[in-house]
Amino acid sequence: MTQRKRIDSWLSDMDGVLVHEGRPVPGAAEFIKKLSESGKKFRVLTNNSIYTQRDLSVRLAGAGLTVPAESIWTSALATAQFLDDQRPGGSAYVIGEAGLTTALHEVGYILTDLDPDYVVLGETRTYSFTQITRAIRLIENGARFIATNPDPIGPSTEGSLPACGAVAALITKATGVAPYFVGKPNPRMMRSALNDIEAHSETTAMIGDRMDTDIVSGMEAGLYTILVLTGVMQREQIDRYPYRPSLIVESVADLIDLI
Repeated sequence: MTQRKRIDSWLSDMDGVLVHEGRPVPGAAEFIKKLSESGKKFRVLTNNSIYTQRDLSVRLAGAGLTVPAESIWTSALATAQFLDDQRPGGSAYVIGEAGLTTALHEVGYILTDLDPDYVVLGETRTYSFTQITRAIRLIENGARFIATNPDPIGPSTEGSLPACGAVAALITKATGVAPYFVGKPNPRMMRSALNDIEAHSETTAMIGDRMDTDIVSGMEAGLYTILVLTGVMQREQIDRYPYRPSLIVESVADLIDLI
């Protein structure tokens, strides 16, 4: 940490960093409390586009973590911001749930299946063959293809579920058109969160549990990257990657004194 400027802002992944399988990671509540009391700007990030900020705030509260809705940043919000930058007041055919549709409505987008500017694919619990077919035909007719994140599978109590990246691959196979993925590991996800809190990359840390999403996107966005070992990554796997995090700790409990 002494090789960089002081960390004034924090970005943190959600699953595997603050919660694991619906339960808080030991030390996460204390970490969030210290962040809130410090007055430093922070955002909790997730590639999941299903839920709104308010939904996620309530779900975190159920796990004992007090995170204000406005302190949560999702791939849905990043996608809406991207589209608003690219084509303000545009239109989109959306496959997704409230997190995505709400974010697009809030930037003034029209949701339609009649000659939309974009097909926007997000996460949903019930991917519809009819919706996927409609998306394919709209893309064939010239709609631009956007997806909230490239994650191929998502967790459930019954096991893995096909997620946005897997369905995007299906649509790409049918159309020959690859989507632009907005969420991690696209560093745009980090930069949009930085813009949301008016922070600078050189004084911001990114905490994650995955080398291939959190750490690589944080690194490419110019952030100080911190890998925690409370998620999917094991210490012995780190050297397999051609890049390294700035810091490796067991959990966010080890970061409380750095705030």
